[in-house]
Amino acid sequence: MVGSATERAVTPAAASIPVEDPILIFGLAMTVFLVAPLVLDRYRLPGIIGVIVVGAAIGPNGLGILERGETIVLLGEVGIVYLMFVAGLEINLTQFIAYKDRSAVFGVLSFAIPQAIGTVVGRYALGLTVGAAALFAAIFASHTLLAYPIVSRLGIAKTESVTATIGGTIVTDTLALLVLAVVMAGEAGELGPAFWLSLTGKLALFFVGVWVLVPRLGEWFFRTVDQESYFEFLFVMAVLFGCAFLAELAGVEHIIGAFLAGLVLNRLIPESGPLMNRIEFVGNALFIPFFLLSVGMLVDVWVLTEGLETLAIAAAFVGLLLPTKYAAAWLTARLYGYSTDETMAMFGLSLGQAAAALAIVLIGYEATLFGEAMLNATVLMILVVSVISPAIVDRYGRGIARASERTAYDPRAAPQRIMVPVSRDSQYSERLLDLALLVREPDENQPLYSLSVARPGTDAEADVAELESDLEATEAYAAGAEVPLESQTRVDANVASGIVRAALENRITTLVIGWDGAPRHQRVFGHVIDRVLIRTKQLVLVSHVRQPLNTTDEVVVVLPPGIDHNDGFSEAVHTVEHLADQVGAPVRGLVVDGNSDQFERLFDLVEPDVPATFERVDGWDALEDRLREDVDETSLVVPMSARRGTMGWDATLRTLPTTVAELTDGNFVVIYPAVGEEGDDRQFLQFR
Repeated sequence: MVGSATERAVTPAAASIPVEDPILIFGLAMTVFLVAPLVLDRYRLPGIIGVIVVGAAIGPNGLGILERGETIVLLGEVGIVYLMFVAGLEINLTQFIAYKDRSAVFGVLSFAIPQAIGTVVGRYALGLTVGAAALFAAIFASHTLLAYPIVSRLGIAKTESVTATIGGTIVTDTLALLVLAVVMAGEAGELGPAFWLSLTGKLALFFVGVWVLVPRLGEWFFRTVDQESYFEFLFVMAVLFGCAFLAELAGVEHIIGAFLAGLVLNRLIPESGPLMNRIEFVGNALFIPFFLLSVGMLVDVWVLTEGLETLAIAAAFVGLLLPTKYAAAWLTARLYGYSTDETMAMFGLSLGQAAAALAIVLIGYEATLFGEAMLNATVLMILVVSVISPAIVDRYGRGIARASERTAYDPRAAPQRIMVPVSRDSQYSERLLDLALLVREPDENQPLYSLSVARPGTDAEADVAELESDLEATEAYAAGAEVPLESQTRVDANVASGIVRAALENRITTLVIGWDGAPRHQRVFGHVIDRVLIRTKQLVLVSHVRQPLNTTDEVVVVLPPGIDHNDGFSEAVHTVEHLADQVGAPVRGLVVDGNSDQFERLFDLVEPDVPATFERVDGWDALEDRLREDVDETSLVVPMSARRGTMGWDATLRTLPTTVAELTDGNFVVIYPAVGEEGDDRQFLQFR
């Protein structure tokens, strides 16, 4: 009878509209997060627009499938806090500090211009009181980084102009929220010396306290707790939400505390480490999409039918927002010499509206400074800019990525450290070591690193002993070339994790990994290598070397479309040319659907100078024919690939290694450029 009662209680709730069953609500949300970006990606539109639009469609003001209840509101609040935290983590802290004046200038301009013009319009055009007019302007004088996921995906989060915009967001939102605090204090008759003293003291105590205490606490924690422990993630979350709460106590919005938490933990969380991977995964898969869904569910398209007042105010919002934010971006760009793409990207990022705007209008509405039309108009404005902002950032952000300056590779920028992971059953360890020796910069005076990973179990000790015996032979082989080799053996349930951690701990810049050439269903190389590529940002050479490399007559480089826009392209070119120089072979470049003259110029910029010719190949099918006809066992084929989600990525690259393995009888090396900013040394790219 209990079971029957439960069924009778649950079934109607699960089947009713709006959906009330928490499991079904969560399942629907996950479906939206999965499907909406994939659908929009097919039409070359930013995926975050899809989540917002679907939120509007299924929300209480659309089809009514989901209510914007406590759960959605809570997860939405967590999402915006998490978004600002990740922005603080991913920012180039050294650059942020060095160019803090740019953030301050843009933040002040992005606030002051809309605030001044908006106050005048609100007072004299809309007939608001002085306080209400100031709040009206503050609504769109602030901004929210709605389009930040696009910036992160394009790999331009650390460019100077984007860094200035992110830092300026904190200035803008802080000033807008201070306007809110001042207006509300004035309405309550509390705007006196005590108010200013209290506000200034709390803000100073908050900023100084977080900036001084949190880094010390973090250093102690990370020294004390095991690096791979999930407690690290919990510690970071505790710091994040603790700082967000303290920000509210200090009188500013929680997103200010979240961003500051990201900044102070920036240096303690390696960009390529497992902890950062966990943080980004949880945010991108769960919390940030919930924020976007929550914003979408606020939209009420039916307000368009309720009269002209709401439409007029919304039009005023958008009409004031666009030119004033553009003016701030244009003035900042003129002052610091930013390009048109950078100007428009700054403009697009500063258009986003959500958290601060909602906080201001809701408080103003509750204080009867605004009517319902103002509230609805704000939500309508959020919908409009939620579409415009990501679209602008996506378009012009791609231009920033493409226009990244390419400079000559300087091997002295940072010590080159090469690691060669070897397996116990590998028959070609010496061939792998040969490749590493050829890639190695002799002037670096750095040892090679060799790594073997054993899985835990009853035979773990015996496996480790056998691996150490194999590594001794590898050391002897390297000693013959008078190159020191540091061998390491570790036990890890996940081989990929063991390789990633070893690379992090030893500050490895280049990984040379062997592959058997066998095709893998739904994988590029296999589980271990694929996971290493996902979790690392170093230069990676995945090699299929079965013959002596010193017999190479020609190095055939396959250059896919857009690979020259990849961050690590110059370093990858240097590696190819250095390898060709070592084996005494010329380079022949096969440019797939690209400009061969452009690649010739780019290769000429990079040392060493080796003979090189380039030819265009029209499409992947033509490339296969060329490899089948013109490449023999004396050729070293070097397909230059890209990690998924980075510049130069193409779906065909998933099957390219297998295709090369089937079409060639000789050696080949798939080279994955390092992920990071051009011009930074390799160590800084990985360890902030």
